[in-house]
Amino acid sequence: MELSEQEIIRRESLAKLRELGIDPYPAAAFNVTRSTAQIKEEGAKPEQKLSIAGRIMSRRIMGNASFFELQDETGRIQVYIKRDDVCPEGDTTLYNTVFKKLLDIGDIIGVEGYSFITQTGQLSVHCQKFVLLSKSLRPLPIVKEVDGKIFDAFTDPELRYRMRYVDLIVNPEVRDTFLKRTKVINTMRQYFNEHGYMEVETPILQSIPGGAAARPFITHHNALDIPLYLRIANELYLKRLIVGGFEGVYEFAKDFRNEGMDRTHNPEFTVMEIYVAYKDYLWMMEFTEKMIEKVAIALHGTTEVTFGDKTFNFKAPFRRLSMTDAIKESTGFDITGKSEDELRAKCAELDIHVDKTMGEGKLIDAIFGEKCEHLLEQPTFIIDYPVAMSPLTKRHRTEAHLTERFELFVGGKELANAYSELNDPIEQRERFEEQLKLSEKGDDEAMFIDNDFLRALEYGMPTCSGMGIGIDRLTMFMTGQTSIQEVLFFPQMRPEKKSESQSE
Repeated sequence: MELSEQEIIRRESLAKLRELGIDPYPAAAFNVTRSTAQIKEEGAKPEQKLSIAGRIMSRRIMGNASFFELQDETGRIQVYIKRDDVCPEGDTTLYNTVFKKLLDIGDIIGVEGYSFITQTGQLSVHCQKFVLLSKSLRPLPIVKEVDGKIFDAFTDPELRYRMRYVDLIVNPEVRDTFLKRTKVINTMRQYFNEHGYMEVETPILQSIPGGAAARPFITHHNALDIPLYLRIANELYLKRLIVGGFEGVYEFAKDFRNEGMDRTHNPEFTVMEIYVAYKDYLWMMEFTEKMIEKVAIALHGTTEVTFGDKTFNFKAPFRRLSMTDAIKESTGFDITGKSEDELRAKCAELDIHVDKTMGEGKLIDAIFGEKCEHLLEQPTFIIDYPVAMSPLTKRHRTEAHLTERFELFVGGKELANAYSELNDPIEQRERFEEQLKLSEKGDDEAMFIDNDFLRALEYGMPTCSGMGIGIDRLTMFMTGQTSIQEVLFFPQMRPEKKSESQSE
């Protein structure tokens, strides 16, 4: 491995530390009693001993006394270090050699001392003892500001996503996005728990990838000698639990879809799905909008959320608009009763690209996607989808050609999907068989027939409503991020190009 000059110097420092009997990676724990945030909240307390740990982010060496900036999970604080305080026995090696020459920006150290106010009025920590906890062998891309201009900022998206660990160190605002993501999930979990619903786990490896129309990832189980799929949805397993007698279950799940990547799609993503017995999609709409309202308030203290130059209001209730009316509003075309040939002809007229594998449901979805979605800025429930678009959904109670389904759209993007769940096993089998015909036509996203799920339905599933919501996309809206990669710690990336030295 070819090393840079800085990397060589740091490895030489590492060797010298060991020669001095200092372990650069000690096994012993370091007792941290305060975070930088706690110190700032408490203010100066010279009489109270404390210990903090973190990464050196800047240094000002000034002879026998110096300053450095220490960063932990909660922020940064200035530390004052004086030779005579850390070298009380007269041996100045620890200060003159270790601190001044062998420590670097990026090294992680523990500091014992007390908080005080400097002569310039800055809250700081007076270091009385320090210990090296981890030697950094690579230099950080430290941001510099000269005459109001920023230099060496770590802003390249590909580098930031590929080396998120560096991104989190040098761009503190990134950490805030992920703290908010956790708050989104915790707020939702608290909301479900308050209603008495149970959090569960279902299989990621599945013999049949059911519950959605998507292309799966496939793998092979050696011991059983069978193909397995990474789940595209957890829906069918959660509904099995409703059959089994649980009346409210939810899961925060990793799902996988073998599709393209863009600013709103990652092949591995997080979804929350919830199923509640004896409820329908009308109840679920109210439940969903109240949940999202709570999330907005938890993060922002208000239902109004700014996203770029737009403001979205998540105050319940949200607008409701049928799929048929949405398409009619934007195109003047009424999809009611239209055949596949008529829909295909309309797509051609509207200059919407389709192919021969697409059935009635996908043709309607193409029209809606091209002509309607981008118009749905404020939170809007699109309701009452055609049967062909919703193979797992109960037929509408008054319009037999429709289903009791809604999707929530915000900023032109789908955020949630929900049904009154189909619980008639005979009709469900017929719907699966229609999907099989689409698969035979070449639609690689058509659903499989899941015979075990059908068997479960034959034991009886109560009236039930289910809802799935994309956690990544919800976090994007709640944190003002325009790319899904900004809300995933480690988004999927293209393989890193190897240098010539690496490939040899």
